[in-house]
Amino acid sequence: MRHDVAPQWMEPTRSETPRGDAPACVLRKVSASFSRRSWLPAYIAEGIGAFGLVFAGCGAIMTDALSRGQITHVGVSLVFGLIIAAMIYATGHISGAHLNPAVTLAFVLARHFPIRRLVGYWLAQLSGAVTAALCLRLLFGNVAHLGATLPVGSGGVWQAFWLETLLTFLLMFVIMAVATDTRAVGQAAALAIGATVALEALFAGPVSGASMNPARSFGPALVSGTWTALWVYLSAPFLGAALAALLYRWLRETSMLTHKPGAYDKRPE
Repeated sequence: MRHDVAPQWMEPTRSETPRGDAPACVLRKVSASFSRRSWLPAYIAEGIGAFGLVFAGCGAIMTDALSRGQITHVGVSLVFGLIIAAMIYATGHISGAHLNPAVTLAFVLARHFPIRRLVGYWLAQLSGAVTAALCLRLLFGNVAHLGATLPVGSGGVWQAFWLETLLTFLLMFVIMAVATDTRAVGQAAALAIGATVALEALFAGPVSGASMNPARSFGPALVSGTWTALWVYLSAPFLGAALAALLYRWLRETSMLTHKPGAYDKRPE
């Protein structure tokens, strides 16, 4: 999820658009067609990334149920963290590896991603998640509700709502730091984000499922027909991610205005 790679949040180049004596209407049509083609790999990459997340993560939950706990909760948490890191490394240079509708919206609000690509990314992410859930259903049957997220804590749905909001806030705060701030961007971004997912799943999974991702919850819920408290997982991540993105943007701009660099500092570009 590196910020220094143009295809992530910048417009694709239109250098192949014909110039010269071509009529303006033809130029506009060719430019629009090229733009759609240039973003197609990003949409496909987002779909594959979301597929991998649901297939591996929810598949681990199902395998744990089938094997009577051989994977364990710790193992499931690690699978989610590792698949996130792997998919970021695999698709980050193509699409930015959002893999999460809440993350995409947060990037739009923080002005790191064009709003006209928002719906395309959402459709790709949801399609990947649903396709993965369908594959799991065909392979294993409707085991463990296909890994659907459900509130199981004593506080009920509102406990799950606020927990998911805070979990996504922390995750998005880390993403903003390692993916948009030139002072922190690096190859370790995937490890930092994957570790955050695994860490939060370790302590919050038994309470809310630690979804932090509407697509990850929607795919298994749709295919398994598990609609219990789905609204929590389709709303709380958006709230948490939006708050984190806006806060980090403010912190970054304020710190860059007030920071007095020293000899040891790495100046932002």
